[in-house]
Amino acid sequence: MFKNQFIQKRKKRPINASSMADIAFLLLIFFLVTTTMNIDQGLLVLLPPYNEHNIEQQSIKKRNILNIRINGKDQLLVNGQPMSLSGLRTISKKFIDNHGVNPKYAESPLKAVLSLQNHTGTSYGRYIAVHNEIKAAYNELRNNYSQQHYQHAFKDLPKKHQRQIQLRYPLRLSEAEPVGDFYSKVP
Repeated sequence: MFKNQFIQKRKKRPINASSMADIAFLLLIFFLVTTTMNIDQGLLVLLPPYNEHNIEQQSIKKRNILNIRINGKDQLLVNGQPMSLSGLRTISKKFIDNHGVNPKYAESPLKAVLSLQNHTGTSYGRYIAVHNEIKAAYNELRNNYSQQHYQHAFKDLPKKHQRQIQLRYPLRLSEAEPVGDFYSKVP
């Protein structure tokens, strides 16, 4: 008889579930805080501010422009000639740091312009790889100058000296709008 009373009393008592909401809320907060989100990464490029009053047309000699194209098959063309990705850094450094010696290359690092254009079918990975090679060429030129004149790596120099070297080797990269069909017949 005692057993039946206990069972009956238990059935009549409501279960207190107020702490369940607290636990669920704490679990939700825990998972929100500990979960990482994948964020799309892009290129870090700092553009100068737009000022429509200071727009001026500059005339650039053809000699000072290195045309770099990527077609829809991810093939690289430099001044119309097929080239491997590994050769792009070397040719870019020669072109930029010519100082007027070779008439095929830029007159000076201050006048050198690297013109990059890709096809609409170019893969993002190939575009990034080409962009990285161009930046690496500039980084190597700046580091070499830093080693020769300051006996330190470029990254270890004070900001004042880094800025001087950046002014000596300014990154002049012109990126044109992607086009639909050019150089599609590369061997």
